[in-house]
Amino acid sequence: MNDLESWLSDPAVISRKSASELVFEELRNLILSGRFAAGSKLPSEAKLAGKYGVSRPIVREALRSLQILGLTETRTGSGTYVLAGAGDGDISYGDYSARDLMEARPYVEVSAAGWAALRRTDDELSRLLRLCDRMEQEENTEAWVRLDSDFHGLIAEASKNAVFRDIVDDVREAMAQQSGLLTALGPRRQESNAEHRAIVEAIRKGSDVEAQAAMEVHLKKVEAAVSRIIGSEPR
Repeated sequence: MNDLESWLSDPAVISRKSASELVFEELRNLILSGRFAAGSKLPSEAKLAGKYGVSRPIVREALRSLQILGLTETRTGSGTYVLAGAGDGDISYGDYSARDLMEARPYVEVSAAGWAALRRTDDELSRLLRLCDRMEQEENTEAWVRLDSDFHGLIAEASKNAVFRDIVDDVREAMAQQSGLLTALGPRRQESNAEHRAIVEAIRKGSDVEAQAAMEVHLKKVEAAVSRIIGSEPR
């Protein structure tokens, strides 16, 4: 019996409450520790589901999150292969590391929310309210992630600051990957909906202080959730 077969034969007990996140965490740690080397093929969804005692959709969510972070790639008709090498713990969304994104977003988006409260048009407010309504009703994860990206982009647009608008536009794909990771592995969608609604309510009132505070709360909760998933401590 080889090393992989030995690992698969060792049953793992997973809490159903956070099964996808726990499967993701173990597979991520096995990749980063070098147990699953760069270039190696991961076991099939069926074998992983059997090992952890979970459904294949749960395994699929975990594998999708590994791919979002650039640790693996799925090749149609072939399987999932490891991309990252042992010890490569700097998780990235495309061109930006998770750390870079978390450190930069508050400096842009908190200020943008404040200016949006003072400068937004009635049309922009209506669009933000409609986005909140749609996000609260949306059940499809990928569709919700697109709406979330539109939400943050529209706040930057409503700030009437071209620098904020362009920066948010430049990192929107990375933000979408981050959002996709969180919605696949945890309860962040419902929590984010409530946080988004609070931001828009402050913008509706024209309170820059409240809008900044609401955006800061939102981003701190995002940071805490990301830090828990990727295994680092929030600031």
